[in-house]
Amino acid sequence: MDKNKFSELKSGVQEIIDLIASKNGREANNKLVEVSEELDEMLDHTDEDEELMEISRYQVLLNQLHQRIVSLDGQL
Repeated sequence: MDKNKFSELKSGVQEIIDLIASKNGREANNKLVEVSEELDEMLDHTDEDEELMEISRYQVLLNQLHQRIVSLDGQL
């Protein structure tokens, strides 16, 4: 498993969380799209079960963050 790729994903997710916390929905959404594309690229190039499970966890987290960003827009 390429731990460097997952640490980059983790860093991107943290940046999304920080942007949500600062109520910057537009930038959070832009970063979410960027991280989602990276995740999709990883998914296309892996066949190891362990990596697929980790990717799946990130997909669920990104979906939850997307819902939070959408609800954030309603609060602004």
